[in-house]
Amino acid sequence: MQVKDVLGHKGKAVVTLGSSAKVAELLSVLAEHNIGAVVISDDGRVVSGIVSERDVVRALPGRGADLLSAPVTEIMTADVRTCRPEDQISALAQTMTERRFRHMPVVEDGALVGIVTIGDIVKQRIDELETAQDQLVGYINS
Repeated sequence: MQVKDVLGHKGKAVVTLGSSAKVAELLSVLAEHNIGAVVISDDGRVVSGIVSERDVVRALPGRGADLLSAPVTEIMTADVRTCRPEDQISALAQTMTERRFRHMPVVEDGALVGIVTIGDIVKQRIDELETAQDQLVGYINS
């Protein structure tokens, strides 16, 4: 199973914010869309960074309420791991588990085309296992 298969089921919509956005705006966007991370991109195509709820939580003790007026670039991850639509889901699952992150932007020809989460990958794997189980039960019963 490939990343493009997951995107085919969930869609390619990605929530982005420009690099000049403040953390308060980030929090509003996270809540509004009920998501855990936002890709930072000034043009909606080139990935400049990614910032998650976890980034906010880690920065909050040192900055307090002043963090809300800080630009997202101060807390984002700038060295973003991305994947391609042709990448295998099993490889992504391993990378995301080993590196301990839950959101990976999908980039094709230098442009952002989607995002996958560890939840998307788990759902896809469960669906695959259920299909295999149904096939085995059908085979045994026939």
